[in-house]
Amino acid sequence: MRYISTRGTAPALSFEDAMLTGLASDGGLYVPETIPTMSTDDIAALAGQSYEEIAFRVMKPFIGETFTDAEFKEIIAKSYTGFGHDARAPLVQLGPNHFLLELFHGPTLAFKDFAMQLIGQMFQAALSRSGNRVTIVGATSGDTGSAAIEAFKGLDNVDVFIMYPHGGVSDVQRRQMTTPSESNVHALAVEGDFDDCQAALKDMFADIDFRDTVKLAAVNSINWGRVLAQVVYYFSSAVSLGAPHRDVSFTVPTGNFGDIFAGYIAKKMGLPIKDLVIATNQNDILHRTMLTGAYTKEGVTPSMSPSMDIQVSSNFERALFDAYGRDGGAVSQLMDELKSGEFKISQGAMQILNETFLSGRASEDETSATIKDMQIRTTEVLCPHSAVGVKVAEDHLSEVPMITLATAHPAKFPAAVKAACGIHPDLPPHMAGLFDRDERFTVVPNDLEVLKTLVKERLS
Repeated sequence: MRYISTRGTAPALSFEDAMLTGLASDGGLYVPETIPTMSTDDIAALAGQSYEEIAFRVMKPFIGETFTDAEFKEIIAKSYTGFGHDARAPLVQLGPNHFLLELFHGPTLAFKDFAMQLIGQMFQAALSRSGNRVTIVGATSGDTGSAAIEAFKGLDNVDVFIMYPHGGVSDVQRRQMTTPSESNVHALAVEGDFDDCQAALKDMFADIDFRDTVKLAAVNSINWGRVLAQVVYYFSSAVSLGAPHRDVSFTVPTGNFGDIFAGYIAKKMGLPIKDLVIATNQNDILHRTMLTGAYTKEGVTPSMSPSMDIQVSSNFERALFDAYGRDGGAVSQLMDELKSGEFKISQGAMQILNETFLSGRASEDETSATIKDMQIRTTEVLCPHSAVGVKVAEDHLSEVPMITLATAHPAKFPAAVKAACGIHPDLPPHMAGLFDRDERFTVVPNDLEVLKTLVKERLS
């Protein structure tokens, strides 16, 4: 299995090298040269299997010779031992043909744990074998950072720097990043928004001298390993509702497009997915793009679902790559145009995207109303991001079962949840002391040179 860049000029890499590198040297994102497929019998055989066994069968074709079967099974087992539900990703029925996939039972209470815990174990295994050391720099709108720190804190071969927008994440999200005491983790509060953090991350990778000096690696959703891990729960949930013998649909609250792109990969592998619905909050650039064919940045308006307050959805580049017939030159031109704030998608590519994805948006009032309504109707308390998904999903219900991804625990956003439904969601016992711990973070200006200097100083 080889991995190629969405911009066409970086060398093809093995799974291990693509995972450890993260972003391609030409600025593109790695994708598999070919997508392995599963037969109807292969998918049917997943029924009744543990989440770990499903993960092994779904992911194994993508990793090549990086790990033996025994090694990979051990990595998967270690990755999910800290989850608070035996099913790992349980389904809850919200109504006729509408189900909620609870992805918040991991150690940091967000769907990012499914990928980050696995990435942490794979990094540790690969780096221990080679004796190498890497520096992970990540950008987060809230959940990725805490999941990365939880996965990599205390590891011998890794230093972790997480950039997050100063004042732009919830108190729980911030404290998950700033209270770990391990010396190899560094929380950087950047005076800007998430898009500024993500731009700084990409610029660091573009600086070859800096990249090589600090041995830079990325674990944002630009890392293919992250996307791969998220493919698994599409299979586990669909099979539990009768796939491959009947179709299922998914609605995914998304900002950076990684989670719904994982659903696209699952569909390409053979999972019978009828609809893949993109759910956006008031920062609805992806929804507007699907309606108009123009990807136009209009600035971020802070919302109660901050992990979706994004204007540059990095993983959308992967979808564009396929929509343009895997033409790296065409994708590279679009990304150059985006530097001026907008690009327009060709008619042919737009037709392919519209055949693949549906979309919708939820306003702040609609998000609050959905939290309240779901609590009354089902007793299920939703986080604001999950509520965005549920609202958009209800606009797309049909005779085909709809699964909405619940991306975070409501206790990560207690103020918004209480304002909506009057209930203050409590943190689970393993996080009960979060607000009693000392914080450790550095406020940094939105300045690339300052950020790079800080990273080098901390490493020395």
